[in-house]
Order: sequence, then C-alpha cells, then structure tokens
Amino acid sequence: MKRTISITGTLFLFLAVSCLTGGSSALAVEKEFSLHQAVEFSLQNNGGLKALREEKGVREAGKIKAGLYPNPLLEMDGATGELTGSRFENTISVGVSQEFMTMGKRGKRLQVAGKEIESFDRQVDNSGRLLIEEVKTTFYDLLLAGKKVELAQRSIALNTQLLDITKQRFDAGDVPELELNLARVEVARSEGRRAEAESELYPAKARLLSLMGLPQDETASFSGAPEVNPVTKTVDELKGLAMARRPDLKALEAERAKGDAEVILAEAERTPNVMFGVAYQRENSAIDVSGEEVKSRDNLIGMKLSIPIPLFDRNQAGIREASARKGSAENRFAFTRLTIEREVESAFARLISAEKSLSIYTRDILPQLEENLKLVQEAYRLGEVGILTVIEEQKKFFEVNDGYLTALYNRQAARVKLESVVGTDFNKEFAGGEK
Repeated sequence: MKRTISITGTLFLFLAVSCLTGGSSALAVEKEFSLHQAVEFSLQNNGGLKALREEKGVREAGKIKAGLYPNPLLEMDGATGELTGSRFENTISVGVSQEFMTMGKRGKRLQVAGKEIESFDRQVDNSGRLLIEEVKTTFYDLLLAGKKVELAQRSIALNTQLLDITKQRFDAGDVPELELNLARVEVARSEGRRAEAESELYPAKARLLSLMGLPQDETASFSGAPEVNPVTKTVDELKGLAMARRPDLKALEAERAKGDAEVILAEAERTPNVMFGVAYQRENSAIDVSGEEVKSRDNLIGMKLSIPIPLFDRNQAGIREASARKGSAENRFAFTRLTIEREVESAFARLISAEKSLSIYTRDILPQLEENLKLVQEAYRLGEVGILTVIEEQKKFFEVNDGYLTALYNRQAARVKLESVVGTDFNKEFAGGEK
C-alpha cells in the first residue's frame, strides 16, 4: 500500500513538474505586432541603433574636455652646498603657475563641441529614419508573402473543387480520363505555388524580427492592413516639408555651424595663452668676516609671466584646416538639398504611378473576376464548356489576384519611400485632413 502511494505521489509530482514546464512554455505566447508597434519596438531595441546612441558619450566627453581649464603647475626646487664645502649655504624655492586662456577660447571650444553633439543627434535621428523605412518595407514584404500564401490556398481550394466535379462527371461517363488527369495536375501545381509562396514568408519574417531586435527566445506574429489615407499634398509642399524635417539635412546644417565655430576658434588660437606664476624662495648663506662665519637668510617672493611670441606660428595651418572643413560642410549641405528635392520628386512620381496601377485593378479588373469564375465553373458542371476553359479562367483568376497584390504592395512601398524621403509619418502629420 505504501509502495502504491509512493508511486502515485511520484507520478503526480512528475505530472505537476511537466505541467509547470509546459505552462512556462505556454506563458511564452508570441507577441502580436501592428505596423506602428513594430516600428516603435524597433526604434527601442534595434541593436545597431542602440550602439549608435551609446556613441553619444564620446561626444559628451569631448564637450566636458572642451570646458575644462588647464591644470595649475607646481614647481619645487632645492640646492645645497653640503657637497662643495659650503654646508651653511642652501636654497629652497616653491612656485605655482597657471595658464590662462585668451580670446574666450574656452567658450568657443564649448560651442564647437555643442555643434558636434547636435550633428551627432541628428545623425542618430537619420539612422532611425532609415530604420523605419526598412522596417515598414519588410513589414509589407511579410504581409505580401502572407497574402500570396492565402491566394495559393484559395487556388488549391478551387482546383480541388474542380477535381471533385471532374470525378463526378467521369464516374457518370460525361468526360474522358484525360480531363480527370488535367484536374489532378492543376491541384499539384497549386500546391507547388503554395510551397513557393511559403518559401518567401519565412525569410521576410526572420528579417523583420532581426530589425526589431527581438530576443531569440521570443516569437512574434504580425497583422495589419494597407494604408488607405491618400497623400493630398503637392510635390512642392512635400519638398518644403522635407527641407524642414529631414534629419540628415539638419545634421549637415549643424556641421556648417560647427565649421563656422571652428574657424572662429582657429582665429582665436592665433593669440597664445598666458602663463602666470608666483614663487617663494628661501636662501641661506654664510660670509667669512674676520675669520668668523656670519650666517644670513633671505626670503624672496617673485612673480612670473610667460607669453609666447607668435612670430612664426600664428596657427595658419589650423585656420586653413577649419576653413576647408567649413567649405566641405557647405558643399555637402547644398548637394544634399538638391538630392532631397530629386528624391521627393522621384518618390512622389512612383507613388502616383503605383496608385494608377492599383486603381486599374480595383476599378476595371477585380469587380467582374469573381463572377466570371463562378459562371465558368457552373457551366462546366452542367457540361456546357470543357475543362480547359475552367483551367484558363482559374489561371486568370490567380494571375490577376497575384498582380493585384503586387500592385497593392508597390503602392505601399512607394508610400513608405515617400514618407522616408520627406522625413515624416503621413498618418501623424496629416491626421486631421487626410482620413
């Protein structure tokens, strides 16, 4: 009896541990992300972006260094006549000197360091902009792959239905065995299309998870629908918005300001700093007067002022270097402005073209497609048309829907690109006027 209770208890403990273990796995349910949630999660957890943010500490350290004053210099000196037979003669001196920066160099260095931090912050923002574009594009890649899998499933269902009807007609002696074989081939082809569609699904999901920085032990699912809000702004309005919002342009603007500050600092450094010091000296000596040594002690206080004479080096190289950097920053700023204008024009034209292509499907092609397929299927069931007509119509149904999904994806990709080159989220920017 005791043995039975022990075995039962052991079994119960095993089941309890198994339940707890299974429960912990069950608790680790996959997270579901919308597009907005995926973007926000990526901005917080993407490894590359997090590493770039940490580099800001290097710039902050540079600003701290730029604001520090030079350390004072302590000088100590001593001399004795003990080794030369003048044991009563010795000298001790102590001095402190301090370098003083002239021409407001400390403030100018702080200004340069501040512009360096501002430029770096905008570079981080620009990396975030590019990350958002990549996450959104990959998100829609994943949605497209999922919709193509659903379309392949629909194709399998249609061809399976066709196979069932063909079997019934073959059993009734209405169609030859060739039509039955053709129906079986179409089912197999549909299954192949599904496998091909699934092969595109997993890489897209893996890429999105990597961009989001999701830990390996966590899984996620994604859901969403294409954006339907139209972009009602003109291309000129979008250009103006891009000039005001693009973080890479703001980074170059900060670089230009930094170049100006560096030139001012370099010109200030033509004037050397001043070294001022204070020293105390005690001197003991002995004088022989009529065969008798008379000791004396002198206490001296002195001041020291050191000023380098800028006769040869007037920081010509530093000024030339700062001017070259300033010119480079101005050229890059002007070039980037032109590039942004071209990018906005190109992305806007791409979106207009994609919307036209999509409207052709939604307005002229899709409305009658489903009805035509049903009519052809019913006609085949009644023996009014051959199986090749049904196969051709189902092939057309699949190809048109696949083209529609591609057009829908192209429209979303074009919208994402336009948002990226403008540097804003249209849903947030135009929330009040474009619904």
